Amino acid sequence: MVDGRLQVFAGTSHPALAAAIMGELEAPLGRAIVGRWKNGETRVKLEENVRGSDVFIFQTLCEPVDHHIFELLLMIDAARRASAARITAVIPYYAYAKQEKKTTGREPISAKLLANLITTAGADRVLTIDLHAPAIEGFFDIPVDHLRATSLLARHVLRQTTEEIVSVSPDAGGVARTEDFRKRTGGSLAIISKIRPEADVTESLGVVGDVDGKTAYIVDDMISTGGTLVLAAERLRERGARHIHCAATHGIFAADALEVINRSEIEHVIVTDTLPMPDHGPRKKISTISVAPMLAEAIMRIHKDLSISALFT
Repeated sequence: MVDGRLQVFAGTSHPALAAAIMGELEAPLGRAIVGRWKNGETRVKLEENVRGSDVFIFQTLCEPVDHHIFELLLMIDAARRASAARITAVIPYYAYAKQEKKTTGREPISAKLLANLITTAGADRVLTIDLHAPAIEGFFDIPVDHLRATSLLARHVLRQTTEEIVSVSPDAGGVARTEDFRKRTGGSLAIISKIRPEADVTESLGVVGDVDGKTAYIVDDMISTGGTLVLAAERLRERGARHIHCAATHGIFAADALEVINRSEIEHVIVTDTLPMPDHGPRKKISTISVAPMLAEAIMRIHKDLSISALFT
């Protein structure tokens, strides 16, 4: 265990979640200047003594993504140069996670490059939630504590309904996540086969499993443009699903996703607050649950060198 005191600093990406985490920890957020110089360059200065401390730097990687990444890197570098004993990057949503492999020639593997940048900046470990590709853990040469939000989503759903649920994976890659959700909520499993002819374009092929007359929950790690979600809902309606909902960890809601969802067959969407809600588009179908208690508990467990696995039960 690091002997130094626990200190948490935050970038500018999601002040509401940072404040909620500190509320759970019953401690003040570390004082820091995080902004811009007049020439447009990012300015960072930690205004606390961190020598020998166990430092946690919070930054979720929402829009503007690249700017928030650079804020994170500079804050890590500042803590390292100020002789922090250990630095943990707390990144609820890890950007570039869909770019974890090459799909054609002459493409970067952006998720790996970001991992290299975080490590080179001086982070000793990373705390994140529901990576789009779990293999990204292996891109780091430092420990990664990879939390899952499935238990939070499942508990929320069980409080909202007493009906039999069919848990639906929107593609083959999400089956393990959806099966975990199904075990926690009961009911059956269905899978939608899907292809992507090009980036951010989805073609749904069919549904494997019985959804007729049932309440369906589409389970996913993120909602970006909403295209996958809406196509899945259409296929479920065609197969006779009575109610269609969605439970996802990261609500990106890019472009006009909120409007697309509002016009769709989907009745209700549950996401966590790993990302701030966009300030545009209708939200009447969207509910948000907080990951602050889970992140606060994980931070305290890391600080005390306790197991993180207990958070997954």
